[in-house]
Amino acid sequence: METRQAKYAIGDVVKHRIYPFRGVVFDVDPTFSNTEEWYNSIPEDVRPKRDQPFYHLFAENAESEYIAYVSEQNLVPDTSNEPVRHPQIDEMFEMGDDGRYHTRSVNFN
Repeated sequence: METRQAKYAIGDVVKHRIYPFRGVVFDVDPTFSNTEEWYNSIPEDVRPKRDQPFYHLFAENAESEYIAYVSEQNLVPDTSNEPVRHPQIDEMFEMGDDGRYHTRSVNFN
């Protein structure tokens, strides 16, 4: 099985193709890497293929912030240019002058 190159990178803002939520990518799995229970909880008619990148997101919807795990086929770029309000974003990212999220530099001094 050949691993595809991930379409989105750490710091990219994406939104779900169907459900009303968006988030910032903070990790990428080259293929599905979650539990069978999680996978089987997805309705079969919309269950994604396992052999594609899956993204860990600092996600938000109208009501709350949470961590989401989403297949590449279900994501599209978020072009709203609105900041994502998830509370953990500031721990890992800083907003660049270009309006994108950049991984924070780690200073061990």
